[in-house]
Amino acid sequence: MIFDFNLGLGALVIPLLILAFASLRILREYERGVVFQLGRFWKVKGPGLVIVVPGLQQMVRVDLRTVTFDVPPQDVISRDNVSVSVNAVLFFRVVDAQKAIIQVENYLAATSQLAQTTLRVVLGKHELDEMLAERERLNADIQQILDEQTDAWGIKVTNVEIKHIDLNETMIRAIARQAEAERERRAKVIHAEGEKQAAASLLEAAQMLSAQPEAMQLRYLQTMTQVAGDRASTVILPLPLDLLGSLLSSGKR
Repeated sequence: MIFDFNLGLGALVIPLLILAFASLRILREYERGVVFQLGRFWKVKGPGLVIVVPGLQQMVRVDLRTVTFDVPPQDVISRDNVSVSVNAVLFFRVVDAQKAIIQVENYLAATSQLAQTTLRVVLGKHELDEMLAERERLNADIQQILDEQTDAWGIKVTNVEIKHIDLNETMIRAIARQAEAERERRAKVIHAEGEKQAAASLLEAAQMLSAQPEAMQLRYLQTMTQVAGDRASTVILPLPLDLLGSLLSSGKR
């Protein structure tokens, strides 16, 4: 009888120990466990040691770390009818494990698909120049839209970065010609501004000299001194009429 009792006790204890060990789960600091009891949501557990009763409860692990997701290249037609290929990188994390498991079947796949469609929709509303020059604003717009739409899934989109905007060879050559034309235009504008300022300065100087005949004579003498210092063999000196008139009048006296 004693042998049969010990045997029966051992047969009872061993399954209980197996059941106890099978009920233990260890969740890391960045993990949470969404526990269902008889198919209904019960609670979110973790981190640390968690007990899940086999056959009665089921647990789904959720990683709370930031996920880096590469959005594959998307064909986008800009508002000015330019076809480009755009890819981006998305940073997001789970902030509500219950919503991430219950509200959506696969939050990783759902966020990926939503990021692709949002990228095409947002960039399609802008012209090519805006895509190339205003990436920071476009990144913020995409991030805000994704964050609002994934909030119901318990997901927080922390950042979106557009990585590459690829153009075909024809568009690259057209942009290069446009940039060259813009540089030429700026150079001509700068040259014209310089000519305008120089003409204004010459006009102001002429007005000052015409108002003071003595200044004109001093300027003439200065010019003669400069010409005399030149090594040219032939020198032609213009004689101002007002200076000639003054010389004639002095000679008649």
